[in-house]
Amino acid sequence: MSILVTGGAGFIGSHLLDRLVSWEKNAVCLDNFNDYYSPETKAKNIKDAQASDFIELIEGDIRDRELCEDIFAEHDIESVVHLAAMAGVRPSIERPLLYEDVNCAGTLNLLECAKDNGVDKFIFGSSSSVYGVKQEAPFKEEPLIGQPISPYGATKRSCEIYCHTYHHLYDIPIVCLRFFTVYGPRQRPDLAIYKFTDLIERGQPIPVFGDGSSKRDYTYCDDIVDGIMSALDRDLEFEVINLGGGSPVTLSQLISLLEEALGKKAEINRLPDQPGDMPVTSADISRAGELLDYEPNYPIEKGLRHFVDWYRGVMNKLQ
Repeated sequence: MSILVTGGAGFIGSHLLDRLVSWEKNAVCLDNFNDYYSPETKAKNIKDAQASDFIELIEGDIRDRELCEDIFAEHDIESVVHLAAMAGVRPSIERPLLYEDVNCAGTLNLLECAKDNGVDKFIFGSSSSVYGVKQEAPFKEEPLIGQPISPYGATKRSCEIYCHTYHHLYDIPIVCLRFFTVYGPRQRPDLAIYKFTDLIERGQPIPVFGDGSSKRDYTYCDDIVDGIMSALDRDLEFEVINLGGGSPVTLSQLISLLEEALGKKAEINRLPDQPGDMPVTSADISRAGELLDYEPNYPIEKGLRHFVDWYRGVMNKLQ
């Protein structure tokens, strides 16, 4: 029996595959290697995992019904960790129809396959973007009173609703994990921590949207993988659970911490606030603690040091 990991060549997915290999778990990685960022980078992400006897890579799209049906039938899929999605708040404003098609139609396709093949568990990678701007911090899972302010956030919330519907109709055990600003080695190069690190290291100005007071609950990738693995291991029927770092910091604080980790001063290019960006994200992780024994092990200072070490290692190999 195998675990299907969609988006397994991406940032979070590749770290999950590494963990599954270390636990000697069989998994199928489904990824379409789109060009949102370098497909070559994604191939490198899973090189070590793919070299093991536990991971099979299949290149394809979650919207391809025939392909997904074949995967479920041929690989005896017992659990699904669905991480594949069009990501990013700002790009979703420019291409909302694509985000709707990939994120919602793709998730529905996988839920149909899960229903038809009687999977034991379906883990959906959701986002703090579902909360919008009306939720009181720290964000609690229930009741959800926030309203998404980007197409990306709207698709993630729609997928959560579809997940609940399929649990209700077909008794599929489903856990929706709301990830809060995940960072660490292999993260997408367009995200703030990677972009800022690269620019500061090269002595170039960093683009800072707004006055620096926006807050994010940064969560290190290993903590997220801990939460996913725990969700796979628990007998839960339907749950929505925050996975966050638990200690939000302002954008200005983040820049100061990066300067400290890099030993270099940042030059700031101040820009207007961007539409779709949430002013604050803050996870109440008490439910994760109760249901998953989740406890973050990487405070932001420790996580940034690990990221900077990884980044400099990658850059040194390129020189």
